[in-house]
Amino acid sequence: RIFVLGIGFFTLCFLMTSLGGQFSAKRLGDSPFTIRTEVMGALESRGVLRRMSDMLEMLMKKMDILARLENSTDFHKGDEARFPLDRFQPAAGLMERIQAIAQNVSDIAIKVDQILRNSLLNGKVVEGRRDQCEVPRDPKYPDCAGKVEWMRARWTSDPCYAFFGVDGTECSFLIYLSEVEWFCPPLPWRNRTVALPSPPPLPQVQAAFRGDLTRLLELIGTGKESLSFMKKRIRHLAQQWLRAAQRLEQKLKGRQRDQKHILIHIGFLTEESGDVFSPRVLKGGPLGEMVQWADILAALFLLGHSLRVTVSLKELQSHLGVPPGRGNCPLTNPLPFDLIYTDYHGLQQMKQHMGLSFKKYRCRVRVIDTFGTEPAYNHEEYATLRGYRTNWGYWNLQPTQFMTMFPHTPDNSFMGFVSEELNKTERQFIKSNKVSSMAVVYGKEASIWKGKEKFLAILNKYMEIHGTVYYETQRPPEVPAFVKNHGLLPQHEFQQLLRKAKLFIGFGFPYEGPAPLEAIANGCVFLQARFNPPHSSLNHEFFRGKPTSREVSSQHPYAEDFIGKPHVWTVDYNNSEEFEAAIKTIMRTQVDPYLPYEYTCEGMLERIHAYIQHQDFCTTSSPPLPPKAKSPAMQSPPSPLALSPNATHLVWSPSAIRDSRAWPPVDSLQVWVSETRHACTETCRQRGLVCEPTFFRFLNKKEVFLQLSITCDSTEYEMNHLYPAVAENVHECYLQKEPLLFSCAGYNTKYRRLCPCRDYRKGQVALCRDCL
Repeated sequence: RIFVLGIGFFTLCFLMTSLGGQFSAKRLGDSPFTIRTEVMGALESRGVLRRMSDMLEMLMKKMDILARLENSTDFHKGDEARFPLDRFQPAAGLMERIQAIAQNVSDIAIKVDQILRNSLLNGKVVEGRRDQCEVPRDPKYPDCAGKVEWMRARWTSDPCYAFFGVDGTECSFLIYLSEVEWFCPPLPWRNRTVALPSPPPLPQVQAAFRGDLTRLLELIGTGKESLSFMKKRIRHLAQQWLRAAQRLEQKLKGRQRDQKHILIHIGFLTEESGDVFSPRVLKGGPLGEMVQWADILAALFLLGHSLRVTVSLKELQSHLGVPPGRGNCPLTNPLPFDLIYTDYHGLQQMKQHMGLSFKKYRCRVRVIDTFGTEPAYNHEEYATLRGYRTNWGYWNLQPTQFMTMFPHTPDNSFMGFVSEELNKTERQFIKSNKVSSMAVVYGKEASIWKGKEKFLAILNKYMEIHGTVYYETQRPPEVPAFVKNHGLLPQHEFQQLLRKAKLFIGFGFPYEGPAPLEAIANGCVFLQARFNPPHSSLNHEFFRGKPTSREVSSQHPYAEDFIGKPHVWTVDYNNSEEFEAAIKTIMRTQVDPYLPYEYTCEGMLERIHAYIQHQDFCTTSSPPLPPKAKSPAMQSPPSPLALSPNATHLVWSPSAIRDSRAWPPVDSLQVWVSETRHACTETCRQRGLVCEPTFFRFLNKKEVFLQLSITCDSTEYEMNHLYPAVAENVHECYLQKEPLLFSCAGYNTKYRRLCPCRDYRKGQVALCRDCL
């Protein structure tokens, strides 16, 4: 009996809890698609009420049968059955309560049914529309039907669709695809307010040079060794940065500059990307990327722009306005940033979480890319067809959106970093305190020293060798006993070591780091190995997978090509006699501290200012598509170029129209024809110029071949990163079909390329003489 009563009571509680759960109200108006959800919930509630009523009636009958059975059993037990009559009163009372509850549930079910009928009648028109939506056949929206089909099958694959109101109905698909995305036309029955004239835009805030870096240090934040390193660097160079900002402000003479809202997302420092750098900051790990990011932050801040800095995916999503889900939907609001500086890791994170908004806003992105990305690797279709696809390329960005550490890839923009400048007193002190027999080895990791005993033995005959190899307890066995190893040094102590040393020697790795420039700026001679054959993605593991075919002829090509002797010596380390002779000559050679202007604080500020003012990848129109081969009626406009006075190359014609907004200015253009084994990069450099990819559009015309007296028996438009070019042996000329493939890089023994070259400012290869 107790068991029967317990079961009844438990069942009653369970049913009442279920009843309450079914009537727990959802917030109406959460989205334009909530009506159907609420109606369905009410329909289900009516069914539950009826089932509860049936279950209560069944329970009452069962308890009545059990009670009769128990009375019959007790009657046969004789004296044991003589109990007070109220022994069964609780059971009888429970049955009465269950019966009353069943009646109430039945009444509630009737009332809910009446409410539902009225609700369905009132919503009949809207619900009818929602259930009867048809996919529009509009030629302006050719992808609409396919997108609706995709939504039918996969709308539950990402919670973001429900966030925007998709509920599985045909109309919710069309509303989403027309109002959130833009694949379908707007539905005529949707309530839309009459478009009011847009208010006039607010006056653009003008950027003003800043005179204090304290706020920037707060923006960078804490919690990682990498961030601490960057803040220490900014503090150390603060006075140099501030003086440089003052000089550039005077140079610009009050020129108007719009303040940009800029997001800096350092993707390689996020936990999601692994952040292998932060734990190694204090253990001899690579610091070049953090050096560059610290300098980028300082430059953007001092130029007066509004910054937000993130090193976590959660912060990135918050700043961008990413809807909840898996990243398939667009952003909830327009992007609040004019520019985004990030790296390849951050670029991948943005693509994963911005949905279609990534394609819309990618023109605002600037990618910090140490080794560069060549156009052949950047163009997704071309890279896939021609075997240039890697894990890092295929983004279809404008190649100049990639920004490098050194100016080795003219197809990209040169961002750079800064080295510490010396004043006159410091320079004089260094010159008088140099130890001509002291050398410092470039390499903080013991693995770099492995197998270098031969070179070190020769060097040890003439100089005292110092190292800065990291170790925890025991001296690394790769470092010979005759080397004085200081361990990993703080930056200011490393600078002091360089100021005493005569020679800074590299053993081939790491490639293209900041340390050689720091050594040269402190009066050292940099000695490095020549690579024969040059290292590239075709023959060297380090470069394999990187989106470039660039051939690296030495450990530091910039130092070799742009600085050279007497500050930089590049020799064949496999030739012991050449190596030893270089050491002897270096010991006798007097050099002054030297720092290229483009690696000073002022040089970097000048360069970034010019990029922000003039690089606009969102409004610049693409070059017109080439005419079809079989459309002689379609003629391209006449060439704005003219033959130079000495008839060796083309220049901008004095009579041609000049667009004052064009950057770089077209007056700086010179057109040269390469040799068959030379890329445009090399062709321009041989003439004291630099290749300028933005000028390719002026060369991509048949008339240019004629102006250069090149015979073309045929002219074809094709996708090839070497075009425009000519195959002279067969008199075939080729023009570029895809503007994203215009490339200064690359050569082929079959072709001579048309190369757009320009002049540049002394010490500032990124800018032409009139670019500032």
